[in-house]
Amino acid sequence: QVQLQESGPGLVKPSQTLSLTCTVSSGSVTTTYYWWDWIRQAPGKGLEWMGTIAFSGTTYYRPSLKSRTSISWDTAKNQFTLQLSSVTPEDTAMYYCARRYFYCASSGCQYKYDTWGQGTQVTVSS
Repeated sequence: QVQLQESGPGLVKPSQTLSLTCTVSSGSVTTTYYWWDWIRQAPGKGLEWMGTIAFSGTTYYRPSLKSRTSISWDTAKNQFTLQLSSVTPEDTAMYYCARRYFYCASSGCQYKYDTWGQGTQVTVSS
């Protein structure tokens, strides 16, 4: 089955750039109808969608994060990377990567997440 695994530093200092990698195993990132997302959850808060990338390289970002967020592919390694610049303690969260696709049924059409990574904890502190 397809598996996603997040990796990166657990601790970063304020003003630095956070870089996290999602490795896709037991599958291919070349399937064109999937979107690959980064989602986070701060302590005591709900899930916050950060952004997404398609195999083509098309990206979309949460408006409040767009100015300091970048998602990119390394398809040779079956990986996509999140970079979040100028981090503050407000960026402390569990960070997840996930796979999403668009599907249609008799009730209509919608997006659905079918695979999640286990998450990685990131703490922003000096």
